[in-house]
This record gives sequence, C-alpha cells and structure tokens, in this order.
Amino acid sequence: MTIARYTRPEMKEIWSDDTKYQTWLEVEIEACQAWANLGLIPQADVDALRKNASFTVERILEIEEETRHDVVAFTRAVSESLGEERKWVHYGLTSTDVVDTAYGYQLKQVNAILRKDIERLLEVTAKRANEHKYTIQMGRTHGVHAEPTTFGLKLAGFYSEMKRNLERFNLSAAGVEAGKISGAVGTFANTPPEVEAYVCESLGIRAQEISTQVLPRDLHADYVATLALIGTSVERFATEIRGLQKSETREVEEYFAKGQKGSSAMPHKRNPIASENVTGLARVMRGYITPAYENVSLWHERDISHSSAERIMLPDITTLLNYQLNRFANLIEKLTVYPENMLKNMDRTYGLIFSQRVMLTLIDKGMSREASYDTVQPLTQQAWDEQLQFRDLVEANEVITGHLSAEEIDSLFDPSYHLKQIDAIFKRVGLD
Repeated sequence: MTIARYTRPEMKEIWSDDTKYQTWLEVEIEACQAWANLGLIPQADVDALRKNASFTVERILEIEEETRHDVVAFTRAVSESLGEERKWVHYGLTSTDVVDTAYGYQLKQVNAILRKDIERLLEVTAKRANEHKYTIQMGRTHGVHAEPTTFGLKLAGFYSEMKRNLERFNLSAAGVEAGKISGAVGTFANTPPEVEAYVCESLGIRAQEISTQVLPRDLHADYVATLALIGTSVERFATEIRGLQKSETREVEEYFAKGQKGSSAMPHKRNPIASENVTGLARVMRGYITPAYENVSLWHERDISHSSAERIMLPDITTLLNYQLNRFANLIEKLTVYPENMLKNMDRTYGLIFSQRVMLTLIDKGMSREASYDTVQPLTQQAWDEQLQFRDLVEANEVITGHLSAEEIDSLFDPSYHLKQIDAIFKRVGLD
C-alpha cells in the first residue's frame, strides 16, 4: 500500500476503512429506500435505518475474524446498532452489488481530485510556456545538437500532451464511475433494475448497462492504464528537466530552497530530486497495468481473484498520481530557467546547427540535393573534428560562395529564422 510519504490528506480520507464502510452503508440504505419507493419496505423502517445505522471499524474486523467475509462482517456489525429494521439490511443484494457500487462512488470522488490536479498542471505549464515562448534553446536529437527551438515550445508540447491526457482521463473516469445491483449473476432475479437505477442516481454514478456478479473489469483496466499513461507523461517531461539540469548543460534547475541539502557528503550538490521522484512513481504506476489487465479475465460470472489486487491497486495508483501531479506542478511553477546558458550551449557546436539551412539554400540555388549534401557534410566534419567555426569554412568554400553571396551566407546563421512559426504552433496548441 502507498506509504504516508506519498499520500496527500484528501486521498487518505477517501481510501480509509471508515470511508469505505460508510460508503457501503450509504449503498445499503439507498437500496432500502429504493425498495420503499416500490412499496416493499415500510418507509418508517428506512427512516429508522438512516437514523440508527452505525458501525465501528474495530467491530467489523472483529466479526471478520470469525466470518472470514468482510461484507458479512459489515452487515452484522451494522445490524447490531438496529432494531427490527435490521432485517432489511442487504435485502436482495449480493456482496459485490455493494462493493462495486461503492467503488464507483469512491472513484467519482477520487476523479474529481485528479481532474483538478491535471487542470492545475495544465494551467501552470501554459503560463511558463507563454513566458518562455521565444526563449531560444538548442534542440537535441539522440542527445546531440540538432537545430534551435525554444523552451516555451518544449513546454507547449507537454501542455498538448496533458490536454490529451485530460481527454483520456475523462473517458476512462466515466467508465469506472458506475454501479451495479443486478444480483448474484447479473440477472436481477431478486432485485429489479429500478433499485439499481435509484441507488446509482442517488450516488451520482451511472448504472452499468450489463454486468455479471461484478462490473466488467475492462473498465478498470482502461482506467488504470490511463492513469499510468498520465504518470508516464509527467515522467517524460521530468526526464527532460533532469537532462537540462546536468552540470555541463544547466539550462534549467529545480528550485532549491534555503536550508535545503543536496547530499550528505557533498555540500555543493543541487540535484533534480523532484524530477527523479516523480520518475520513480511513474514506474510504480506502470506496474499496476499488469494486474489490472489480468483482472479482466474472471471465471464465468465472477471469481474473487481480482479483489486482492484491487484493494492495493486502485488506492495506490490514484494516491500516487495525486501526489505526482501536485509535486510536478509545483516544480514547473518554480522552475529556474537560464536563457543565457541556453545561448552559450548553442555556440558549443561551432555553428553546425545551421548546416541544414546551408544545404537547402544551395538546393534553392540550383544544386542537386546529393551535391549540396556532399558539399556541406565534409565542412561539418572538419568543423567538429578540428573545433573550427562552420561559418568560416562555409565562407572559404568556393563551391558555396559560387552560389551564395556574403549577405546570403550571413542570413543563414541567424537563429531567429527557426522561430518564425512559433506563434502558429502555439495557436494550434491553444496557447495563443
């Protein structure tokens, strides 16, 4: 189970034993109310249930030691607080009618929190993206300098990714915010669909269109996979930050508070610990995809093999994502950016980042692509191997100067050329 270190108070409350049993009780009472609406239970008994029904977690666990069945232990503990109306507790229900419907309600509460977390991260990311829209930076492919980009564009890419994640989340969340009160094998033999409809409407969740003894577990598999993907998106950009915080790069840096320590042995250390932390949490979240998918294949109308996994998996992955999203939003909000280091790093590869512009312009002037490529590549190799400025070699090359004037060559080494579509990209992303 998730340790206290990574548990925020709101998730701890939702997934507590007390909240779980209170939610079970709410399902039981609303089911009785549905029966009363149908004229099968006296309203006075339902009123008495609402007024008197209570339990203690300790008593439930004590009874479970004997019954070895948590729902039976729960119903008996509740019945001890009641009078004659106790006979209606769990009337016409099977255990999973209560458990799965309660899960749907708890997940609805969880999802409201996670949705706000995603929206806050989007808001913070959008603000920093706009702030650094034109902060020019070296783009890297394979870890090697490629062509200029901007730090804002990197953030805009993450913003777009999180927008997709919000869409995925809303779809998968709707799937698990569901209940079922269809009986032992899903036939409504002892409880009519009207009871299910009333209970689910009362809880603000949907009634699953068809079920067995349990809700279909493909819903939960999709949900868990979506949460893991969201965590992986956070990991992706955290990895970007870790790479940019390397000492030899130092283009960004996590906020380092006064009094904070980076190492027990090396006083100078300022490590990207928040990025590393959320990276590790993403690994744990992805680990829950396997049990979530294996829970889909239950025997016939239901077995209990999914239950033990879900008792760990659902509280854990939602709690971890809640923590991860909040920590990463704080990281992005306070991230230190060093534009001057970004410019310095661009100059470290002797102007080679402009090689494609030189090649394409030669093609524009009439050279074949092959001839242009073969003219430019040796100059790039020479610049790199001998630590010479690529521009000097271009200006000294007779083939190139035979096609391009000095003014044309000068224009090819202007980094702002690479920013001309930034506004259009931001508009496409929804950041204009």
